[in-house]
Amino acid sequence: MSRTARRTAFVTGATAGIGAATVRALVASGWRCVATGRRAERLDALVAELGPENVHPAAFDVRDRAALEAALAALPEDFREIDLLVNNAGLAQGLSNAQDADLVNWQTMIDTNVTAMVTVTRLLLPGLIARKGAIIAIGSVAGSYIYPGGNVYAGSKAFANHFTLALRADLHGTGVRVTSIEPGMVETEFTLVRTGSQEASDTLYAGVNPMTAEDIAMTIRWIAELPPHLNINRLELMPVNQDFAGFRVAREN
Repeated sequence: MSRTARRTAFVTGATAGIGAATVRALVASGWRCVATGRRAERLDALVAELGPENVHPAAFDVRDRAALEAALAALPEDFREIDLLVNNAGLAQGLSNAQDADLVNWQTMIDTNVTAMVTVTRLLLPGLIARKGAIIAIGSVAGSYIYPGGNVYAGSKAFANHFTLALRADLHGTGVRVTSIEPGMVETEFTLVRTGSQEASDTLYAGVNPMTAEDIAMTIRWIAELPPHLNINRLELMPVNQDFAGFRVAREN
């Protein structure tokens, strides 16, 4: 792409995992990226790796609306016109049953996975409509298939899945493409963040041959670069060694 023809993506949660892999995949295909996240040193490392002409780092907590608005206002000229929003920032905290769960964990997941996502989306929508851009959101199979201890995380991802489809309906006729990507098991820092244990993370993924952040990033790039008359509404992905059949019964003594 020429400098003037290059498209620009806004990727939330770009300090690790799917977000960082998405920035790499898009830059390799000629995009510029605004990479956001809390850990400034990791964003700086992406800039050093990929070049300041390709990546603009925006270090802030996505839950902080004022910081988000300040980051948008401070975007350099070359990064101001956003063609693609990748709603990737999100997390899970805790695996306790609802009756034992920590309300702080619940609130953190709601603030990050729900409130921050809708805030970012609403603030970028006018520009995305003007440029007939695209929105790709990272939901989860947890929004469709429930498991013990999923509670608020599953609920937040059900919201992400359906909010994205609702955007598709509301943006009818604008030319904006909207896609909900709903992955199963992807080996990233996800389980480490959820449990605080590297051992728990290693145990979960051992022998599964799970999907990788790069797998999802390549999927995002593929969708982003489809012809403008094509829209993938929703896409569910799982590693071959994972499936959605998990019904259980409790037997009385």
